[in-house]
Amino acid sequence: MRRGIFSTVVLLLCVATVAMAGDAALGDPRTMTFKPVEFTPPEPERIVLENGLVVYLLEDHELPLITLTATMRTGGWLDPADKVGLAALTGSVMRTGGGGGLSAEQVDQELEQFAGDVSIAIGRQSGAASLDVLSKDLKRGLQIFAGLLRAPAFEPARVELAKLQAIESIRRRQDSPGSVVGREFVKLLYGADHPTARESSIASIQHITREDLVSFHRRTVHPNGMIVGVTGDFSREVMLASLRAVFGDWPKGTVPTLTIPDAAEPAAGKTAVRFINKETSQTHLRVGHLSIREQDPDYVPLAIVNDILGGSSFRSRLFNDVRTKRGLAYSVGSRLNAGTYEQGVWLMRAETKQTSTQEVVSRFVANIERIRTEPVTDGELAEAKEAYVNSFVFSFASPSAIVSRLIELEYDGLPKDFLQQLRQKVVKLTKEELLAAAKKHLHPDRLTIIAVGSGTTLPAALAGFGEVKEITLAPEG
Repeated sequence: MRRGIFSTVVLLLCVATVAMAGDAALGDPRTMTFKPVEFTPPEPERIVLENGLVVYLLEDHELPLITLTATMRTGGWLDPADKVGLAALTGSVMRTGGGGGLSAEQVDQELEQFAGDVSIAIGRQSGAASLDVLSKDLKRGLQIFAGLLRAPAFEPARVELAKLQAIESIRRRQDSPGSVVGREFVKLLYGADHPTARESSIASIQHITREDLVSFHRRTVHPNGMIVGVTGDFSREVMLASLRAVFGDWPKGTVPTLTIPDAAEPAAGKTAVRFINKETSQTHLRVGHLSIREQDPDYVPLAIVNDILGGSSFRSRLFNDVRTKRGLAYSVGSRLNAGTYEQGVWLMRAETKQTSTQEVVSRFVANIERIRTEPVTDGELAEAKEAYVNSFVFSFASPSAIVSRLIELEYDGLPKDFLQQLRQKVVKLTKEELLAAAKKHLHPDRLTIIAVGSGTTLPAALAGFGEVKEITLAPEG
């Protein structure tokens, strides 16, 4: 699961007094400075039920609403090789296929009567479910929610419908060049059969039976592998009694251990250059390589390096070089997706005219070299620090966000003050630490470059960066 801790910050939160605002009216806003935003979020209560179910509670009586979420230790990493898509299909039909003694139609009708909303999905590394309900309807909403989680019916007709919908989605997934370049980039980095990159196919979906869904749920969804978060208009004692009423007699099970194998790292001096022939108005580019995990000691300086290079949109080097100065691309930037269970990914991306493809890739490489060999400026470091420190408050913008953060951290085995630790590290960063992290973790000699666009122009445009090979997409359906 990804947290987006160092995601793009376009809007900086500025806090000023009335007096400061009065002064600002007379001065140049570009010279204004503000103290870092200080914020201490409320602390949810954590309880563990007798069967191992973890519960976070945080009351908020502003509105008569309750939000309940459940994070489950399951995921697509458990899919058999010949049935990729099983986890996702299981999550989908857990919601749509009835459960808890109710048919699919009865579930939908009851939720509609009291405007309740339930969602369930299973991704690559976790499952997620949520219930939104008026506080007066908590009892019935919670009963339905628990019934779908504990005893999904997997009605045969709904299973077949979900399979047809999944197959139709597969047939359409090559329509978007942006989606194609993203998926194929991940395959090149990890390998097509790696749990992080593998994709469902029409054949794998067709092989899945209702019995497979029942078995997958029985093997992987257990109370002692689940973390529940509750926020909203409730009282502690009533909520705990309600949760025990619907989940308390659910017996423990054997929770699967989330393990993702490492991918093979390319050798130094080895650059993979690939293109996909697709008639598009622009070339869609991804350039990057595998990177570090979130627990790595260099995560904080590398994340700030990425922010300065291309992660901060309008003030980043890539934006100002590739877009503002040269006019080569409207959309350009970089991203660091630090993994928790698998290796992370660092990438640069752009959409550019086909005739500008070679120049954009050249500017990407030049900017990597520059940030690896020259310290960032004092101004760049100060702006990046300020952006992160002032954006910290948005990680705790609401009670549900606070609880969600804590659940994510616990699921990933990280300390509950992990974000606060990151903030403290950011404040202390030096230019020398950033330069060392860039030298160590950005590798212009082992890039993976992939472009989606015209097959008549891309081979020549990419030829100067390594041996160019074409990826031929298999027809879907």
